[in-house]
Amino acid sequence: MPALRSRRRSRGFTLIEVLVALVIMAMMTVMAWRAVSALTNTRDHNEAHMDRAETLQTLMRQWELDLREVQDSKVITAVSFDGATLRLTRRRETGLQLVSWQIKDNRLTRWESTPTTERDALQDAWFRSQQLSAEELRGLPGVAGVIGWQIYFFRGNAWTNAQSEADQNKNTDGSTSQATPAGVRMRLQFGPDSGYRGELNRQVLVPAGGGK
Repeated sequence: MPALRSRRRSRGFTLIEVLVALVIMAMMTVMAWRAVSALTNTRDHNEAHMDRAETLQTLMRQWELDLREVQDSKVITAVSFDGATLRLTRRRETGLQLVSWQIKDNRLTRWESTPTTERDALQDAWFRSQQLSAEELRGLPGVAGVIGWQIYFFRGNAWTNAQSEADQNKNTDGSTSQATPAGVRMRLQFGPDSGYRGELNRQVLVPAGGGK
């Protein structure tokens, strides 16, 4: 009898027991993989969100800096908006430069010319800003997912649509202009798949503007 009990104890696992153990191990492996995958996806999502937020903040800081450095060149409009592009002239250490902000293919981008002290060069930059190709715009700093925007100017103690025809003057290049506003307000609308929520409003004082 003692020998029989010894043989039963040493007979090992049955095939069913081995299969059950393998199934349990496989299930645990799948659960662990799903947990790791979820953590990785969450991390990637958070990193992407932070990158988008940082890009937008950087661009908005540049937007504010551009408007605060506006200077009237007396050659082209200091700040103008045609519904698609906002153009402004800003002072730099080596002269004036033209900056244009526009939305193309649901992407807000910023372009700047080389600073200059020459009247003709500034006018050329104005025309150049109208001829930027889609490929050039894709290579510029920008924010994607923008489906629309509105620009408002502060003049005469009131906010008005930037495309208003009031107080227009003729420039030397034949275009029409308005007096430099005392402030600029921008409203950006983002698409549902942009990674941004709803709408962004940004209002900036323009020290060079008289508001009249």
